[in-house]
Amino acid sequence: MRTKITSIATYLPEKVVTNDDLSKSLDTSHEWIYTRTGIESRHVSSDEELTSTLAINATTKLMQQADVDPMSVDAIIVSTTTGDTRFPSCACKVQGAIGAYRAFAFDVNAACAGFIYALAVADSMMKAMKLRKVLLIASETITKFVDWTDRSTCVLFGDGAGAMLLEQTEDDNTGVIATKLYANGEEEKYNSILAHNGEQNGNRGYITMAGRTVFKYAIDYMAMSMNEILAESGMTIDDIDWIIPHQANRRILESMCKMRDFPLEKVIITTQEHANTSSASIPLALKDAMDGGTVKSGNTLLFTALGAGLTWGSAIVRI
Repeated sequence: MRTKITSIATYLPEKVVTNDDLSKSLDTSHEWIYTRTGIESRHVSSDEELTSTLAINATTKLMQQADVDPMSVDAIIVSTTTGDTRFPSCACKVQGAIGAYRAFAFDVNAACAGFIYALAVADSMMKAMKLRKVLLIASETITKFVDWTDRSTCVLFGDGAGAMLLEQTEDDNTGVIATKLYANGEEEKYNSILAHNGEQNGNRGYITMAGRTVFKYAIDYMAMSMNEILAESGMTIDDIDWIIPHQANRRILESMCKMRDFPLEKVIITTQEHANTSSASIPLALKDAMDGGTVKSGNTLLFTALGAGLTWGSAIVRI
């Protein structure tokens, strides 16, 4: 049996903040931001829009377009670093909102690599437990955790959610081909969220990041994981139609391709419109590419991401 992505839907907050908007309150400019990141704008959630709000909106769209009976769903897995509360999980809130009362539900937190972690978990559980329908959701309101006076971080992030329906298929020519996950907790200090004023019992804080170090790790680790998963799958980059990486920074993606001899023309890039939406970035990029006709049925895709932890990984999926 294979795990196949049979439908995908996304949700982006209505509010859009451009680089020019940020330049009104920060010592920055559109040119400064764009030349360093490739970002032009980002969607920003309102105070009323929680991570669960985005997840529920994306999932509701998915259920409608795929005509899915909520009671046919076996499990709901949400990748997020920005849950509304410490508990209950965002996944449980989605389950209650859509009425999928047969489904068990839980969250996965692997920062920006969370979607790939959650996909690997879902694929393994579907095979081991013979689950037939799983909702895989990545939802982030990362802008609620930025210091809007710190131009080194606040310009980088945006909010959004993507929801996928995963189903079992007997077709060996489609679905999840391979996943590979990594972590290195010794490097956690380079990217984290610190609570306000040192308070450790709060659920809000600011993102801190050693930008140059994370930049280097992203290039090296994502490239390494792609090379390893291709080798272990008996494939080469020529077998891949499209690379869809975590959309952190266009310069990271360009440098990775240049240094590791990956074809940039095969890379889907949406940083200009979405900025870094953490674990939601790959589903958002995939949906855009499918809607634009770039990614087509039968294409073989290579997902890769690096996030705080440090966590990273790759997946090969045939649509």
